[in-house]
Amino acid sequence: MPFRLDDDQRALRRGVRELLQGRFGRDALRAAVDAGTLDRKLWRTLGDAGFFALSLPEADGGVGLGLPEAVLAFEEAGRVLLPGPLVATHLAAGHVEGAAEGRAVVTAVDGPLVEWLDAADVVRGGDARGARPVRSVDPLTPLHRVEPGGPARDDPVAVLLTAAEQLGSAGRTTEMAARYAREREQFGRPIGAFQAVAHLCAEMLARTEVARAAVYAAAVTADPVDVAAAKLLADEAAVRGARDCLQVYGGTGFTWEADVHLHLKRAWVRSRRWTGTAEAEERCAAAL
Repeated sequence: MPFRLDDDQRALRRGVRELLQGRFGRDALRAAVDAGTLDRKLWRTLGDAGFFALSLPEADGGVGLGLPEAVLAFEEAGRVLLPGPLVATHLAAGHVEGAAEGRAVVTAVDGPLVEWLDAADVVRGGDARGARPVRSVDPLTPLHRVEPGGPARDDPVAVLLTAAEQLGSAGRTTEMAARYAREREQFGRPIGAFQAVAHLCAEMLARTEVARAAVYAAAVTADPVDVAAAKLLADEAAVRGARDCLQVYGGTGFTWEADVHLHLKRAWVRSRRWTGTAEAEERCAAAL
């Protein structure tokens, strides 16, 4: 079965990328980090563009596309580190008034941690009363802890969309590392000419493309085991990719002004969201 994107899917991906580049560029990213609040205007813009209603049937006011198209959109969101409970709001379209249009922010209790609780209009999937704020490693993902905390919810669509975000982040850090390796010079040569740096970039690309194949395939099959494998590979590509990107950047990458650390911190948080790495490993192992 061919898994190449068709013209409509490529156009969708291009359109989402252009939208996000225009509305959530680096200045907006840094403003979001400083503000620590959700941009409601941007949320409504996403709703107007159909981001949350991609998988909602046209008869219900949605775009009427499928899971593969949603995966492409969430991959682009992951590239730019778009903040907010994107997955929960997307899943709530058609069920919660205003979610599809971006008028309502929806979060979900998918385990012991709840993201963006204070900014949400609706909380789904559990009781968040008595939740207490906890310090999040990611400045773009405020978290609350729910007691008693249960296991992560096993929603294959949510897991796959989270994997798509991880894939987007992995692709972005790979591009960042390759560009920096071409531009940064030591001893009169680009650092990318040194074998150790070249190998790091090549390994990042390999992990990203393997994860891409798994995520895109799972979007077609929607099989829970395929989804778990895709999440496992995407988590690895995002976390290890951001770490390797930091190594390529050297001391510069560890500064607050660089964006690399933001990708690593978000990748850490996403790896614990919905089905985490340990749960995905167990599901894949049980299927062998």
